[in-house]
Order: sequence, then structure tokens, then C-alpha cells
Amino acid sequence: MSMKIFFQSLTVVCFLSLVSCGSKQGSDAFTAGCNVVWDTPGENSRASVPIGNGDIGANVWVTSGGELYVLISKTDAWSENGQLLKIGRLKMRFSEPLPVQQFRQELDLWTGTLRITGKDTDGKTFSLSVWADANAPFIRIAGESSKAVTVEVVYDGWRREPHELVGTERNNAVYGISSSKNRLITDADVVLQRDNEIAWYHRNERSIYRETLELQALSDYPDIDKDPLLHRTFGAVAYGEGFISKSPELLATAKPVRRFLINVAVETLTSGTADEWEKAVNKTIDNDKKIALKEKQAQHEKYWNDLWSDHYILVSSREDSAKVAVMTQGYQLQRYMNACAGRGNMPIKFNGSIFTVDSLDANHPFNPDYRNWGGCYWFQNTRLPYWAMLYAGDFEMMKPLFKMYMDALPLAKFRVMKYYGHGGIQFPETMYFWGTYNNNNYGVERGDLPDGVSVNTYIRYYWQGIIELTAMMLDYYDFTHDEAFLNSTLLPFANEVVTLYREHYPLRTAEGKILFTPAQSLETFHSAIQPMPEIAGLRFILPRLLKLKDSAVTRSLLEDMPEIPTAEKDGKRMIVAGYELRDLRNVENPELYAVFPYRMFGIDKPDIELVQNAYEVRTNKDARGWQQNAIQAALLGRADEAAEMVKTALNTKHTGSRFPAFWGPNYDWVPDQDHGSVQMRALQNMLIQTEGDKIMLFPAWYKKWDVRFKVHAPHNTTIEGEYINGELKNLKVTPESRAKDVIVAVSQ
Repeated sequence: MSMKIFFQSLTVVCFLSLVSCGSKQGSDAFTAGCNVVWDTPGENSRASVPIGNGDIGANVWVTSGGELYVLISKTDAWSENGQLLKIGRLKMRFSEPLPVQQFRQELDLWTGTLRITGKDTDGKTFSLSVWADANAPFIRIAGESSKAVTVEVVYDGWRREPHELVGTERNNAVYGISSSKNRLITDADVVLQRDNEIAWYHRNERSIYRETLELQALSDYPDIDKDPLLHRTFGAVAYGEGFISKSPELLATAKPVRRFLINVAVETLTSGTADEWEKAVNKTIDNDKKIALKEKQAQHEKYWNDLWSDHYILVSSREDSAKVAVMTQGYQLQRYMNACAGRGNMPIKFNGSIFTVDSLDANHPFNPDYRNWGGCYWFQNTRLPYWAMLYAGDFEMMKPLFKMYMDALPLAKFRVMKYYGHGGIQFPETMYFWGTYNNNNYGVERGDLPDGVSVNTYIRYYWQGIIELTAMMLDYYDFTHDEAFLNSTLLPFANEVVTLYREHYPLRTAEGKILFTPAQSLETFHSAIQPMPEIAGLRFILPRLLKLKDSAVTRSLLEDMPEIPTAEKDGKRMIVAGYELRDLRNVENPELYAVFPYRMFGIDKPDIELVQNAYEVRTNKDARGWQQNAIQAALLGRADEAAEMVKTALNTKHTGSRFPAFWGPNYDWVPDQDHGSVQMRALQNMLIQTEGDKIMLFPAWYKKWDVRFKVHAPHNTTIEGEYINGELKNLKVTPESRAKDVIVAVSQ
């Protein structure tokens, strides 16, 4: 089969969108062009397409009336209540509405640009290009019409006055200071009066930070006055050459035009005055005006060209080809979603990212600021997009996650010493970006609970996230060999983790090993001893840390680790979630953490039957949301099961959203960032698995799938090639010295 025929076989029609996965003329490196194409407009934000540059983004849609809406967002737009708010919304309208009779809207992944065209029955044409500049905090909207038209830009904000959250809407900020007696209010925005511009901002004149620390018995924290919310100001300025002010909320072209460009500068200032925010955004605008549009657009497109050239997994199939093509599209679109929000000042929000919309359904008739589970970070949910970034080579996108936890390290150390009287760090499973518990989980009305013990038992002893984050940091270092990261982030963080587990558990078993109690096994068993995630996790990271830096404390902790918990069930020996498991509440498989994220068991590793037996009888077999079954199946070489789970999950979309990668809500919210990311990692591990220097290709590959790929591996390695009709072709390993470490282990 020729390359041309191979990629053409991936073209299908699905979900009212044309999915065109294939090479683009003049761009041989591009292999991930699963563009989303619609031939009809939409009516509301549920029919929007996401654009983003890693920090700012927008939901964009065109109505049947020919109006363009741009719903703007940013990764660090934190309100006074700790909510992640939208920046605001703009509407564009035209003296002759955008023709929708011959309508085409295409999200061009290769250039990171949304292109919209229309033609009416009289032959008049109109085109729009909308993109979030990959290298500057701007959204750009360029238009061209065959007939001169008047263009208007309207501020369409909804935070015009303080808004009280009541009923279900309280979920959006219930993790601020709250109880049934408290009022929860989102404050109003400010619209400025500026010549020939629309400008607005949200400014936090109050903050829950200090009262959060006081509630959590941390009022003596030395940096309590360094409030990360108070006086934080975020907003935008929209302007364009030839546009004049009709009012503070309306711009229009001074005369009809055939071409126009609107720039929207988006800015956050974490402290200072409102005037200083204006000065900052003015400077941003002034600097941007020094660069020609042609150069800005070229550099923007280069970013996306490089992204897609650097990694791709394109699958075709000799059976069920339509669903496999949608699966391939889903893989690329989730990576696109990660890239749209992955380079910001804050990590990707699992529950909607920066692309939440208004009125998701009849049960949630709220404005676009709403997201179920609020503004805090759940580590179990936050981590999953980042596990998909290693084999994709998206290392830059991982840095905001590491930075958030490192910035919060001093508070984490202070908290452990204050609560427990020893060293180390502890991060709660559900936390504000500055590192404290969310207040609802910690407990506003606490009764006689000791300091540091959360009211919410789902997260009371759920501390193992610090082990998993260390494991991710270790993998990041193995892939990148970033020595600065090793010394500034990995080793300091890991040292505190080791200290915590060395000092927090004084009890010992009869064999002299650490007795992990009180403890729980994830959120599933709220009471346990010797939980699998802690034991497998520490056994996974400690030897790797010792290879990087010898430490008596680390060696001592490793020597004191108990064995992996096992038991006999129905005559078969298998790994288990822990011992004395009680209070079953959630739907995880904690025992399989020994496979992923902690790769203690797997292909070509000892005692695999212990985990294969456990996998067979696992309780929770779901493959949506944050469930890890697909990844674990791939790591155990169960190709058929992994393939079916990945294919099914990436063909399961949210019926209320038009964009194919707006999955959810599952356990979280729409768009769910766990759902697609789990399937990304699973597909990667079907294709490639690495351990130390060893690189296994196709260890869990479904035998009826063909693939063209370029993936990353440890030691700054890339592997690219094709696997067609059971034959590996054109394998290229960079650097060539790593070719000796590659094992082609095609599953049967």
C-alpha cells in the first residue's frame, strides 16, 4: 500500500464533521491533520471550537444569523473565591451577516487556526481566520469580504454586577470558604472607557486566602501576607486599525471595509493596582505593534508545524475502519487540547480546562464560569494529561504542573511540621493552587477533629500523590536529561517526599518493616493498612532516586519497605489493594497502581502472573474518564482489550457538545481532560514501552492495525517508522546509538 493510499484510508465522515487525517501538500512532516470541518454554523457555545496558545484560549462559534462569538479564557484568571473564571466574551456582527448558505468551518491543526468561509446566492464571499497567537498573549481575528461591509465588535460580558451562587451553582465555588450559612458571590467586572478600544477586567478586591489559612490552623505561616488572589487583575483589550469607539462596549469600522483585523490582548497581573494592570497591557500592545502581522502569523504557524512534526501516531485498520479513524482523530485532538492550555501560568484544569461553556444542559443553566468540582486541583485527575506528554515529547507543557507544586513547597513543609511535628511535605489530594486543602474538604464545621485531619474521608489519608508526582519527575528527567531540572526540582522535591515517609510512620511490623497506618487505598477503601499505591510507589521511585544520588535516608527507607501486598483468591495468588480494607466508597482498582503509574509489574518483568490474576478479577472495568484500565491492559500486553477500550472511549463523545474532543462529563466536567489523555497514554503504550535503556516497540499492538508514528523515548531519543500489514518499515532511531536498545516485540 502506498503512503498516499494509506493516509487516504483514514478519511471518514463522523459526528457531522469531516475528519481529514493525512499528509498536507508541501508539508511532508505533517501527519496529524485530523482537522474538524463543519458545513453548518452553530447556535451557542456548545457548538464552539477551541483555540489556544497554551495560556489563553477561546471558544469560537458562528450563529445561523452570521454573527461570530469569541469566549475568552486564561489559565490564571483566579477570582476572589478561588474560581477559575473566563476572561469574557466578544461578539462580532456585520452590516451584511456572514453568509451561511455555502458555509465551511475548519479547524486547521497544522497551523492552529480556525478558518471560516461563506458564500451567498449572489456570489458574495466572506472569510474569517481566528487564532490564539502561539507566541504572544493575543487572540487575532482576521476577515475579508468580497463586498465592503461595516464590522462591529461588541463586549458581551455577563459579570456586570455581583452574582450570588445558589443551589447547584455553588459547586463552582463551594471549595472556597463556605458552609450552608455562607453567601458565595462572584464580584463584577469593570469596563473601561478607552479611545477606539474595548477594555475590561476583573479585579480581586477581597480574597479567601488568609481565612483559608486561618481555618486550616496555618495563621502563623510566615508568608500569610503574600496573598496569591488579592489584587489579582485579569482582563482584555480589543482593538483594530480603522475601528472607532461607538461606546465603551462597542467598536465599529469608521467606514465599510473589505479587510479587517481585530487583536485581543489578554493580561493577568497578580498584584498591584488597576492602573498598573492597564500599564502592563499597554506595554504588551505596544510591543506587539512593533512586529509585522505576516511575521507573527508565520511564527505562530511554525509553532504548530513543529508540534505536529515532532510526534504523531496515525492508525488505520483493515476492520472497523471508520471507528479507528475517529480514534486517530481523537488522539490528535486531545493532544491539541493539551497544547491549547498546557503552557500557561497554571496547570491544565481537569474539569473543563479553559473551555467551559454556558448552559451545558437543563440541569446546569449557568454562565460560562461554571465547572463542576470548582477551581481546586484534584491530583488524581490533574496528573493524567501529563502522563500522556512524555512519549509525545511535550516536555514544555509539563513544566507548569511541576512549578505549581514547587511554588507551594514551603507551605507544604510548614504544614507537616505544624500538624505532625516532623519534616517532609504533604499535599492534599484536592487543593488550591497555593497548596492548602480546599476548605469544604478540610471542613468549615469541624467539630472536635484535630488540626490536619480533613472532614472529607475520601481524601483524609490520600497522600500518595506526592509519590506519583516524583515518579513523573523521574520519567521527565529520564526522557530529557535536564540537569537543571534534576537539581532545582526533582531532587529537592523527592528529598521532602522521602523525609515525610521516613518520619511519619513510626510503627513497625513483626518483620521490622514500616506499618502504613492510619492509611487508605486511594479513595476506594477509606481504611486500610499497607495500601498498594504507597508501597508500590515507594518501591518504584526509591531505587531510581538512589541511582541519581546516594542517600542514607533513602536507602534506609527502602530497606524498611514492606513487601507488595498479595493474597490468595479462588486458589490464585495475586496482588491486592492492601490489607484490612474497609469502607468501600469509590470505583478505582488500587491494586493495579503496581502496573500504572508504578511500573512494578508488566511485560518482561518477574511475577507477572500475580498482576494478570488481579487484572482478571478487578472490580472496576470502566474505560472512561480517569479510569486507567486501558493503560494497564497495554502495559500487561493485553492488546485486544487495550485496543477495544481505546477505540470505544475515543468514539464516545458528549452528546451536548459539537466538538469531537469535548468528552465528558464522566466523573468530572465537559470537556473532560482525563478521558482523552488516558487513551493517549494507552495507545502510546500499545506502541512503545520503555524501562531503563530498553525500548520495546509494539508490545501490545493490535495485529489488525497499521500505523505511522514518531514517538519519544528516554535519553532524548526519537523513534519513527511505519508498521503495515504486520511488517515494520522505515524505522529510524535518533540518535543512531540507541538503535541497539530497540526490541521489536509485536504482540500475538
